[in-house]
Amino acid sequence: MLDLHRLRLLREFAARGSIAGTAAFLGYTPSAVSQQLAVLEREAGTALLDRSARRAELTDAGRRLAGHAERILAMVEEAETDLSARATEPAGRVVATAFPSAAVAFAPALARSLRTHPRLALVLRQTQAADGLRQVRSGDVDVAIVDDWSGRLAAEIETGGILTCYHLIRDELVLVLPRTHPAADPGQAVDLRALRNEPWLAAPAGESSRLAVDRLLAAVGVTPPVLSEFEGMSTIVSLVARGIGIAILPRIAVTAAGRRVAVRDLPHGLDLARDIHAVARTASIRRPSVAVIVTALRAAAKAMPTQGGQGGQGGHGAQESPPKLAG
Repeated sequence: MLDLHRLRLLREFAARGSIAGTAAFLGYTPSAVSQQLAVLEREAGTALLDRSARRAELTDAGRRLAGHAERILAMVEEAETDLSARATEPAGRVVATAFPSAAVAFAPALARSLRTHPRLALVLRQTQAADGLRQVRSGDVDVAIVDDWSGRLAAEIETGGILTCYHLIRDELVLVLPRTHPAADPGQAVDLRALRNEPWLAAPAGESSRLAVDRLLAAVGVTPPVLSEFEGMSTIVSLVARGIGIAILPRIAVTAAGRRVAVRDLPHGLDLARDIHAVARTASIRRPSVAVIVTALRAAAKAMPTQGGQGGQGGHGAQESPPKLAG
């Protein structure tokens, strides 16, 4: 009997064109992918990959099975969705992933949704955005909360395709200061040039948020003489609260800080931001359990503060209708 997990591997190999690409997309090692495909060949009783070429390629049988795999996996998920959609109460296990600051920001809303649906179990994992997309596409995860600094993610996810994208919030960069800092006074205009010689704290070079901060500071002609790097935005917020330095961070990263730090909007025109989306497989969004999670995320996003005091309905990207609950 053909294993569904290995059929998913074959489908992704057909899409990526190489074992290395498949491994990178799914977060496995190349050797693990190669071994699992070899097991699938034994299950199928025929060669699926031509390993005599300069790189592994699908045989005719492999291409046919990959086509079958696409249909089989879609039918399995549609069957699961159809059965669960007829349930009067969301039940079962939903696996979601989020990057760390989003996990902190959205976890309370998800926990509240579980209280109203006691037969529903949630597993929330922390991972990077690219890993979350890979995992939801492969079926290892039901919903991924991802961030996008390019503004192109929603357009890249085909409407009506394997994934559906729900825009949650547009998350602006804000200035984060110790509460006793003179620039924390809301009666004073924010002048980043006047803060040039402050001890600045930032994410490591190369991270998406750091690249955005570097672009913003360069745009106003600010090059801090000393910029200390720390892994994890929660670590940076904690250091700011202790008076060790100042930082520019996405607003969602300081939502859990309460009144421990002062948060100032940046001057008009410095509107660098990221979009935060919830992404689910199109075939699964009719499942009541998945619909509950997506609905809870969208409701939480609307209640989150953004620049100008508006909720998370604004921004751009794919604005799909919220999933409907059965019953």
